[in-house]
Amino acid sequence: MSFPTLSATDRKQALAALTDGTELDVLVVGGGITGAGIALDAVSRGLRTGIVEAQDWAGGTSQWSSKLVHGGLRYLQQLDFKLVAEALRERELLLDFLAPHLVKPVPFLYPLTHRFWERPYVTAGIGLYDALAHIGAKVATLPYQRHLTASGVRRLFPDVRPGSMVGAVQYWDARVDDARLVLTIVRTAVRFGALAANRTRAVGFPTDGSGRVVGATIRDLETGTEHLVRARSVIAATGVWTEQTQDLAHAEGGLQVLASKGIHIVVPRDRIRSDTGLILQTEKSVLFIIPWERYWLIGTTDTPYEQDLENPVASGADIDYVIDHANVVLDRPLTRDDVIGTYAGLRPLLQPGTKQDGGEQSTKISREHTVTEVAPGLITIAGGKLTTYRVMAEDAVDLALGAERARQLPSVTDRTPLLGADGYLALRRQAGSLGARFGWDEEQVLHLLRRYGSAVSEIVALAEADPDLGRPLAGAAPYLRAEIVHACTHEGALHLEDIYDTRTRLTWERPRHGLDAVEEIADLAAAALGWDLQRRAAEVEAYRARCAAEDAAAAAADDAAAAAARAAAPDVLDAIRPAG
Repeated sequence: MSFPTLSATDRKQALAALTDGTELDVLVVGGGITGAGIALDAVSRGLRTGIVEAQDWAGGTSQWSSKLVHGGLRYLQQLDFKLVAEALRERELLLDFLAPHLVKPVPFLYPLTHRFWERPYVTAGIGLYDALAHIGAKVATLPYQRHLTASGVRRLFPDVRPGSMVGAVQYWDARVDDARLVLTIVRTAVRFGALAANRTRAVGFPTDGSGRVVGATIRDLETGTEHLVRARSVIAATGVWTEQTQDLAHAEGGLQVLASKGIHIVVPRDRIRSDTGLILQTEKSVLFIIPWERYWLIGTTDTPYEQDLENPVASGADIDYVIDHANVVLDRPLTRDDVIGTYAGLRPLLQPGTKQDGGEQSTKISREHTVTEVAPGLITIAGGKLTTYRVMAEDAVDLALGAERARQLPSVTDRTPLLGADGYLALRRQAGSLGARFGWDEEQVLHLLRRYGSAVSEIVALAEADPDLGRPLAGAAPYLRAEIVHACTHEGALHLEDIYDTRTRLTWERPRHGLDAVEEIADLAAAALGWDLQRRAAEVEAYRARCAAEDAAAAAADDAAAAAARAAAPDVLDAIRPAG
């Protein structure tokens, strides 16, 4: 099975095609989950489509989420039934058809802390949640709720703190590797003809004599060169950078967003004895304890953020907040020593009307999205959530096309499986034998299938061509050496940090930011990307400096001090230029 690639060479070819003077139907600015979804929606309607991203794919917000595909129980409390129903429909679509290799069911406990009155109240709410998920669904992907007594909770969650709850209701949602979802959507869009270039920033929106935006001036951040891309419509999906993007077009008004920071901590899977996740309500946010194969993700916070948008980090206060609130329900309290990784991201929360005076808490702002034409030819979309990316994309492309043409060219993304979905279920049943010739056990094969689906054939091909690539990384099993090469040759990694952040998650799922494997990974990347010894050394040093800066930030007392500590590490492009 052959799929398109996102190599450095493919990127150069895409940039050449974007800037050859041929007009696009749609240029998407922003390569997070929303922008990737828009690119796929547009190209699958038959539109000539391009997408550019200033950082790496998913580099802004989309790779730092809670990694959940869910309807949002707390939005039921806000009586936002429309948003919940929409999100649950999308959850079912992803689980059942669009991306079953990436999106997986996960159980959660909703604790009950009061006897008698609370259980009927929670039962009604979660019952409505389940009902909204199944109304109109072709299949019942996830089970309905079930009720647990205190002893039932202890059987499922042995590490629960005695007295912290009188029982619980178990319900189901789904989880996803958010960065891999974005990468997969981008590659699917490229499969249908989209032109994609990461590390490419829109720096201006030229207009014609009538004032209509006719494309974008883009800067290739790898080379510093600037080019013009002509497009009938430009759709900006730049999240927390929405207002800065609109300013490039000198747009009056437009959408306004609030940046809200959320952080997560990572602890080893054996540190908490449980077969299920947990959801807790705190005074500032909803706290999830989310099970993955090798670790737990615990978060999040929800606090207004006014520091550097490109490199948000977890401060010491953030980490302590999450630990303290998790310990409310844990019989064996967590400490800082249990934390093997942290990450922070910024939610782009849509603001109603004009900028607010700061009195309203970010948690009260609706996650619903808005799409608007902020200037003729320039459309902006903001708000929303990862789960509903496909609906957001459809709305944005509909607006770009206009009502009549949108009816003639309706969206087909609800019937377009993502790359790796086709054939995944059959391969899943063959996991025991699939990796026998390489010495991969069933768990190793499942690791690969959860990341690539049927595109695991690409990993197999690399291992067949060079059996040495079929070995796990010495310092970061179960990742294979082939996965590092694949990140460069197929998934568009241009720098060492791209491999650590997005193609793998080693920067936060392994102790010491995965530095135990940095030399081996750098060797593989250098061979795949043609780095000389000087460039290889610069990439390694840049990543080490970033890790040290993030560790310093984690010891800082507040956002300002943490941002200052993180700023001590140069951007990777600045770090490698003297060596270039």
